[in-house]
Amino acid sequence: MDKVRVGIIGSGFVSQVHAEAFQEVPEAELVATCGADPAGVAEFARKWKIPSSTTDYRRLLERKDIDLVVLGIPNDLHREVVVAAAEAGKHIVIEKPLAHTLEAGRAMVAACREHRVKLMYAETICFSPKYARAKKLVEEGAIGKMYMIKQSEKHSGPHSDWFYDIHRAGGGAIMDMGCHGIEWSRWMYGKPQVKSVVAHCQRVFHQRTQGEDNSVIILEFEGGGISVIEDSWVRHGGMDDRIELYGTSGVVYCDLLHGSSMETYSVDGYGYAVEKSGDTKGWTFTVFEEAHLYGFPHEMRHFTQCLLNDQPARETGEDGVATLEIIYAAYESAGTGRRINWPYEPKDPSAIPVSLWLGA
Repeated sequence: MDKVRVGIIGSGFVSQVHAEAFQEVPEAELVATCGADPAGVAEFARKWKIPSSTTDYRRLLERKDIDLVVLGIPNDLHREVVVAAAEAGKHIVIEKPLAHTLEAGRAMVAACREHRVKLMYAETICFSPKYARAKKLVEEGAIGKMYMIKQSEKHSGPHSDWFYDIHRAGGGAIMDMGCHGIEWSRWMYGKPQVKSVVAHCQRVFHQRTQGEDNSVIILEFEGGGISVIEDSWVRHGGMDDRIELYGTSGVVYCDLLHGSSMETYSVDGYGYAVEKSGDTKGWTFTVFEEAHLYGFPHEMRHFTQCLLNDQPARETGEDGVATLEIIYAAYESAGTGRRINWPYEPKDPSAIPVSLWLGA
C-alpha cells in the first residue's frame, strides 16, 4: 500500500473539517463519501472533489477500493457503523466521543479486535500543534514535575440539533467537550490509572436539553497529578479553548485560538470569524487555518501513517473506552455529590451517561 484510500461517512460540520484536513495529507486519497441528505452529500463531494457519493453507508463499505473510513456522525450511530465497517475489513477513524454508551464503546472495540482492523480515536487536542508543543516542554523538563493541569473549552452551544437530544448524544457538555479534556489529561500524564473523579453539572441556559450545559470535572491520577476540566455551552463570543500546566519549577499557559487570530472590528458584520462565533458585528477575533490549529490535519496524517507502516495509533478505541468510563464517573459524581474512586464500573453500562446525573 503506497496510499491510503479514504471514505468519509458524514457530510456535516465535522466531516467538512475532516475533508479539509485530508488536503494536507498527500499519503491519502479521498475516494467516496456518504451522507443522509442526497443534495447535501452531492454538494459535499463536489466541494472536495470526491469522485463518488451515496446515501447508504453500506454501499460505501462494500467498495474494495477503500482502506479507511472516517466517521463524523451522531453518537448513537457510532456502534452500528463501526461494527459494520469492521466486518467489512475497513480501518476506522471515529470522532469523539467513542460512543453514547459504555456498552456500545466496548462492543466497537471488541468488533475491531475480532476483525483485526485499527480503531483510531479522533481526539484532536492530543494533536493540536500548540498543545503537542506544550507536552514536549513537559517531557524536556521545562516545568519540573507536573502536579496540576487545566483544560477548558467553552462556547455558546453545538452546531447540530442532535447534540441537545440526550438519547442521541448520551449527555450534554461533558459528552460533547469534556471528552476532549479527559483524554488530553490522560495523555499529558502518560495515561496513568485514574484514582478518583469529582464533578459538578449545571443547566444554566439551554432549556432545550435535559443535559448539562456547564460542567467542572476534577480528575486525580495515580502518582498524584490532578486535572481540572471546565466545559460550557453558555459562553458567548465564539470558541474559547485553553490549557494551563503547573510544575514544581515552572508553568505553561496556552490559548489555542486567540493568540493565532486577528482582532477585527466591523460595523456591518461579515461571513465567518471562528467556530460558534454567532454575530460578527463589533469586535471579534478572526482565526485563520482553524483546522490546522485544532490539529485535524496532524491527526489524519498520523492515522494514515499508522496504516501505511502498521504502527499503533497515539489514540485508540481503548482510549475512547477509558474516556467513557471517566465520563460515567463524572455524571455519577455530579448526581450523588460524592467522589467516585477507582476501580469503578457503572451499574448499567448500557444507560446513557447523563442519566446518572438526572437520576433516571
